[in-house]
Amino acid sequence: QVQLVESGGGLVQAGGSLRLSCAASRSIFSFNVMGWYRQAPGKQRELVASITRDDRLNYADSVKGRFTISRDNAKNTVYLQMDSLKPEDTAVYYCRVSNGYLYWGQGTQVTVSS
Repeated sequence: QVQLVESGGGLVQAGGSLRLSCAASRSIFSFNVMGWYRQAPGKQRELVASITRDDRLNYADSVKGRFTISRDNAKNTVYLQMDSLKPEDTAVYYCRVSNGYLYWGQGTQVTVSS
């Protein structure tokens, strides 16, 4: 069993920044992939960014150049730095990790106003 706790969401104006954190209950080195997904009202959940055990990065085209995923192994935490936020980024953001099984956090709301 793995517990994931997201934090850092909130309300910002377009062009602003937020940093999301996902704290895991065990060593993140045991996970093959850690990533962030988001789901806007009426839309399907989509991948935002991911990082693998060997530090391979993947970003959705819509966030490339604006978002950065990173991790701190000592803190068992993965981060999503979000810059130049747009109203289209408004969604609930979920942390997900995989080690053969999938584990999801409960989500944190990000709202970007125009």
